[in-house]
Amino acid sequence: MELTLLGTGAPDGLPRPECPCAACATARGARSRAATALLVDDALLLDLTPGAVFAAARAGHSLTGVRQVLLTHPHDGPAVELPAGLPPAGRVPDGRVLTLISGHRVRAVPMDAPGTGYEVTAPEGERLLYMPPGAAPAGLADRTADPYDMVVGDVVGRPDAVARLRAVAAIGPATEVIAVHLDHDAPPGPELDRRLAAAGARAVPDGTTLVLGGYHAVPDVPRRTLITGGARSGKSVEAERRLETYPEVVYVATGGGRDGDAEWAARVGLHRERRPAAWRTEETCELVEPLSSDGPPLLIDCLSLWLTDAMDRVDAWDDAAWENGGESALRKRTGELVAAVRGTRRTVVVVTNETGSGVVPATAAGRRFRDELGRLNAAVADECEQVLLVVAGQSLALRG
Repeated sequence: MELTLLGTGAPDGLPRPECPCAACATARGARSRAATALLVDDALLLDLTPGAVFAAARAGHSLTGVRQVLLTHPHDGPAVELPAGLPPAGRVPDGRVLTLISGHRVRAVPMDAPGTGYEVTAPEGERLLYMPPGAAPAGLADRTADPYDMVVGDVVGRPDAVARLRAVAAIGPATEVIAVHLDHDAPPGPELDRRLAAAGARAVPDGTTLVLGGYHAVPDVPRRTLITGGARSGKSVEAERRLETYPEVVYVATGGGRDGDAEWAARVGLHRERRPAAWRTEETCELVEPLSSDGPPLLIDCLSLWLTDAMDRVDAWDDAAWENGGESALRKRTGELVAAVRGTRRTVVVVTNETGSGVVPATAAGRRFRDELGRLNAAVADECEQVLLVVAGQSLALRG
């Protein structure tokens, strides 16, 4: 099966007409995207968008052989003129199977938002799932089919759609995941590529032709990622984004509870509300055991609170205790953690803080914590395939 993406943008395209935002201002040339439309084997057109004939011609294709035009979602705005020679555009009721004269079988897949997804099976057996913008499949509990060869959908806007498909093995290790319906909320350039790669997905320019069933390079998904940054820089949100397409995640919170601290309880509550419902939370500073065992991905938030607990245990805040065995005891504990990160087989995202970039602490104990956290961050970073620095909500790749 050959798939040509005539457009990869949101229904309004990118840039949006008359939108003054920074993302739209920079979406020019190769970064601009027309509304998403897919041409399958020159016989099936999924979504009819303005300029489809010219988009196909630019990609080296023609719409003269199209035998069926299917829409996935309500199209707002003025009606799109049907190019001469194309059959009328329509939608297939959920669950209905349509067989084309070309030999393709199209099944309408129900979604959890207005619109219809389409599962397309080529005469040779390759299978494609295409989802409308802002939608995820519904009713997947009884699914027993093999993984799709390719899934095309709103990965940025609905990462949980990928998680749902992974949970029922509709997306497998060899499934190619392509992000479309890209709007001005998606980060531009390399950051979009990094975020999608963490989800095992990628974006392609308008006019790209992909071949299902052939060899394709699998996105390089980092197994261990360290995310660092200052207070309120957005590092925890960035960490959660890295794992939001996984059906199950263990969130390891090292902060614990603080009796009588309403502000801390509000912080913890905000974090919990932001996480997907399928994630499981464990409040512990014993990190070696989960890192050493098999299981779903881990999100550890954060190393600075873990270090605070580790220093509490050896009374490292006291100068005398530090000199009389506290330092060596802390080194042993941090060494065990670093070794566990090195040896883990799980996908892990670790959050930490940059404390050395601000005011020099006024006390010896404060400076000791700053120094030990710097050493710990450097040691853990050495064991990670990807290291990110988050500044003002923007991610900078330091490694990977």
